[in-house]
Amino acid sequence: MARQGKGGAGTRGSGRTRPAPRPRKVSPAVYRRRRIAVLVLMVLVLGVLGVGVWAAAVDVGSVADDARRTGTVPVADPAATPEARSATPSPDASANAAPTSTGTATAMPDASASPAASATTGTATASAGPCDPHLITVSASTDKPSYAPNEKPVFTLKVTNGNPMPCEVNVGTKQMEFLVVSGTDRVFSSKDCQADAQDLPKTIAAGASETANFPWARVRSTEGCKAATVQPKPGIYVMTASLGATTSSKAVFELK
Repeated sequence: MARQGKGGAGTRGSGRTRPAPRPRKVSPAVYRRRRIAVLVLMVLVLGVLGVGVWAAAVDVGSVADDARRTGTVPVADPAATPEARSATPSPDASANAAPTSTGTATAMPDASASPAASATTGTATASAGPCDPHLITVSASTDKPSYAPNEKPVFTLKVTNGNPMPCEVNVGTKQMEFLVVSGTDRVFSSKDCQADAQDLPKTIAAGASETANFPWARVRSTEGCKAATVQPKPGIYVMTASLGATTSSKAVFELK
């Protein structure tokens, strides 16, 4: 019985629970070491990032240096910028016409003449473009003011470009006419018996001129090139020159 009592007492003594151990307090030195470790890690990360940025900058600089040495510069895609998409080429106004010097376009194979003794001016029509047709002028002239019975007049048509840029004008024989009248009498037209007439578009430089000369044999002509029995008599005559739909003013001369 005494043993059981001791055993029972022993059992009750061993069933008591021990209190949980208190957490150990971290010393300030440990905190300092931890902070230093975090700072060192941040410095390393920042250093790595800085090295990467520096390497990229060096690479870009080397590309630019190579471009300057080789003379090649990267060109951006024109479609990538709003300015390029909205830009329209100006047009070059003078990119389809080249300046030409003053020349002579002969209306007949054997035509030749000296500068006019009397001249008058009209307006010719230029081709479509920036040229002002009112600045394309046509003048008519004769090589002498009067002619002896054995002399033949030479008529001159002169077209001048008064525009500040070269202009294309049709100076072909198909566009020209030399007309002689005396009062209301239609004496002669170069178109009455004209053969193989052609168009000749030609670019005339700014301020330049082209001339066409026509020797008149002092004969009368009729439409359709019919034979004329009456020849021009001595007297005062008027000659006009036409280029296309434009007719010059009058050039007056005398036949003796």
